[in-house]
Amino acid sequence: MPLPKASEWKWRLLLSLLLVCAAILELGKRASVNMRFSANAKNATFLLARFKSLPWFNFKQCIHDIQNTGVFKKVGETLSVQAGDTLNLRCRGKPVEWSVPPYVEEDEGRLMIVQQERFGLLTLVNTTVADTGEYSCYPMYCEDRDCRREYSKAISVFIFFPDPRELFVPSSSHYEILQLRSNWPAVLPCQVTSPEAKVALHREFPPGEVEVDGTEISFNYRKGFTIHRPRPRHAGVLHCVATLGNLMQSSTKYILIYVNYPMAPPGPVIQASSSSVAVGDNLHITCSAVGERDVVVEFSWEYPGQQIGRPLYTEDTMSPVGGEASRQQFQSVLQVDEVRDVDQGTYNCTAQNLQGAKSVSTAVKVVPKAKARKLRV
Repeated sequence: MPLPKASEWKWRLLLSLLLVCAAILELGKRASVNMRFSANAKNATFLLARFKSLPWFNFKQCIHDIQNTGVFKKVGETLSVQAGDTLNLRCRGKPVEWSVPPYVEEDEGRLMIVQQERFGLLTLVNTTVADTGEYSCYPMYCEDRDCRREYSKAISVFIFFPDPRELFVPSSSHYEILQLRSNWPAVLPCQVTSPEAKVALHREFPPGEVEVDGTEISFNYRKGFTIHRPRPRHAGVLHCVATLGNLMQSSTKYILIYVNYPMAPPGPVIQASSSSVAVGDNLHITCSAVGERDVVVEFSWEYPGQQIGRPLYTEDTMSPVGGEASRQQFQSVLQVDEVRDVDQGTYNCTAQNLQGAKSVSTAVKVVPKAKARKLRV
């Protein structure tokens, strides 16, 4: 059999190589398909994790400002819309819910919310400085007709409505009473209508500007002034002063009342003069609790004779704890004179302060009065 020519042999070799490459590619495709669409749970989990890592997989919720020209502009944390203009916001989701400042919510005639196929639209007409505040969009998770807000995916924007004649969001009263709690930050909500306004905190008496160091007292255009750790020296009458250009205005006056809040509810202890009392004898039950200075602890009682209308007689006292100027002891003594059978049972004492209440109880048994022995002559 004659050998094939050299050129023919080369073509056969090239064709063989092409067939081998085609077979390898086909096997690779099948392996890739099997890997992607395998019913094996492990492979499916792996693929889902890989997809989630891709930048286009996770959609970040955002709010768009629809401008008069019809252009969609993504908003940041804040937005300024001139008072009198129309506000148009768009939020992606089907469906979505909106939350708006209280003044806007009360005046529904100017507010319109429309749900489209893929977006929710909010329109507010005839805007005023009072509309300044936080606007939030909540995507909804629905199962059949039951829907709830997905708070983790909510997006918010604080919107200012500047007006050259009004630097503060209007208030319905000239004075506002705020409680300064020793264990909680206090906020003076003097909100400005423009982020460009300069704001200072002033005291009525003695008159003067209060230092804002950013640590003890700080300012935020969206909240106002925050006193982070209120102390008695912060109490008094204060107000905010805003300046923008040649315009200077004062806010509502805030009356700050300091209240020393306890760190925890009281821990009462109860003790009876005797756990077994004879009919006709007197009974005293003492309930005591140690509290912080200038923090009032109040006591209340529940007792067996209460069911038949037996009156309550108590004596409450307060005394300093020896060696501790910052602590004091509160005590309430329940007095039961001439014990009767109805006084047998459980006595419950509740001690309460501004932080909460705790109760303790004790049981008392009433026994017949011992008969006097007759003397033999």
